[in-house]
Amino acid sequence: MQTNLSPEARTLARADEAEAILRSCVHCGFCNATCPTYQLLGNELDGPRGRIYLIKQVLEGEPVTASTQLHLDRCLSCRNCETTCPSGVKYHTLLDIGRAEVEQRIARPTKERLLRDGLRHVVPRPAVFASALKAGRVLKPLLPEAVRQKIPAPQPRAKARPLARHARRIVLLEGCVQPSLSPNTNAAAARVLDRLGISATVVKQAGCCGANDYHLGAHEAGLNRARRNIDAWWPAIEAGAEAIVIPASGCGAFVKEYGDLLRHDPAYGQKAERVSALARDLVEVLAAEPLDVLSARAEHTPRRIAFHCPCTLQHAQKLGGAVEAVLRRLGFDLTAVADAHLCCGSAGTYSITQPDLARRLRDNKLDALEAGRPDAIVTANIGCQTHLNGGGRKPVQHWIELVEAALGDAA
Repeated sequence: MQTNLSPEARTLARADEAEAILRSCVHCGFCNATCPTYQLLGNELDGPRGRIYLIKQVLEGEPVTASTQLHLDRCLSCRNCETTCPSGVKYHTLLDIGRAEVEQRIARPTKERLLRDGLRHVVPRPAVFASALKAGRVLKPLLPEAVRQKIPAPQPRAKARPLARHARRIVLLEGCVQPSLSPNTNAAAARVLDRLGISATVVKQAGCCGANDYHLGAHEAGLNRARRNIDAWWPAIEAGAEAIVIPASGCGAFVKEYGDLLRHDPAYGQKAERVSALARDLVEVLAAEPLDVLSARAEHTPRRIAFHCPCTLQHAQKLGGAVEAVLRRLGFDLTAVADAHLCCGSAGTYSITQPDLARRLRDNKLDALEAGRPDAIVTANIGCQTHLNGGGRKPVQHWIELVEAALGDAA
């Protein structure tokens, strides 16, 4: 695609990167065929090709309007288009650059700005989020239906985790909202890893991965969170931790990008590259282990399973099919899920900032997951899990909890 960046755009730190991505697009339109928002809305500007043109106009100095911002906001950042693209266009990188530039040029309405600022200051802080969640549960009967759907019922307290007792050690990223929304997920991961001879330790100084800030246009705030995590994890890495294991695929996708996002940082570039190289989704660890020690399964454990593969697992981390393979190795039957490549509508904070589109995508996904009449539905990301459960239909849990429950029953 022929591109002529404006003099102003050429001053941007990532101008050359943006120009290279724009030039790599051959505007074939294959991306629209797998874009969830294009399928729902049928508008060229709500598909990847149209959004690329919008970003091109912004970087070439054309006027930026609220309409430009709306069409970029509607993107889920699911990266399905990248999986489809025959030219290897790094669409998500271009989108991040374009969104940040538009954010600088267009003032949002007060209501939108307050919502996005609230998400940035509540979601990444586990204690603040936990307090907000408790307050929401108390006030739930008084809240609008759309808000009530997003407040899950309290979950049982997490069971005790095993003490670190193995020579093999990994660092486990707790996440921001998972400890409150699904407190047993990380504990289940630690117990399963313990059965495999791997001790999971938590570095309390590590916090939010930074994705929440970064994808809401606050790039430097997101990168600062990445730097703090690198500092927090570095002593454990130097002490021989073999991996940084992340049960939530959304967090894992972003941590794996630390090396790229901080590659020009003289203080953190090399460390960020090392952290990204050590980052593993939980399924990558289990897939590499002999699972015969985990093969026992109690009779009443659900057998027929529908798995929702999050976009951050299949499109960002390129691990589509990995969880399904592990579950099959452990004796579970996987049902077919139509359009499994499509986003469920969670997409980080998207279900809050774009509730109508998110609801339509969620209902379509639940229809597909329930079509095979599974005994249970599982996923690999807390955002997807919470969003799907907001539909009030068949409960959804993290796949590691299913595995751990089976082991507990069989032990």
